[in-house]
Amino acid sequence: MTQGSTRVDKQEVELLLRQQIGEVLRTHRLHKGMTLRQVAGKASVALGYLSEVERGQKEVSSEILQSVAESLEVPLSLIIRQVSDRVAAVEGVYIPDTVPDEFVSEAGLVSENS
Repeated sequence: MTQGSTRVDKQEVELLLRQQIGEVLRTHRLHKGMTLRQVAGKASVALGYLSEVERGQKEVSSEILQSVAESLEVPLSLIIRQVSDRVAAVEGVYIPDTVPDEFVSEAGLVSENS
């Protein structure tokens, strides 16, 4: 964010996103007790590239992200959710865990409760 501003510009969001993806992947890898070499090997990704992804220095494609998630035995949706929650916190945005009933009604969606 720029100093004195609560707005996050596009460049900052892109950097933030890279960093958050890397941190979430690293957290899962360490929680599983795996080395970078093990994850890179299972995911068929270059070790140096995965290291750069974890440090937020490289963008990661959706295909590689899926492959790394599989090698960590973590659902891709969980990784994306955790990254989203982190970015939202930095942006100062609250994202509820459930969709309000009013929204479901207004949008004409089917609720799990109906």
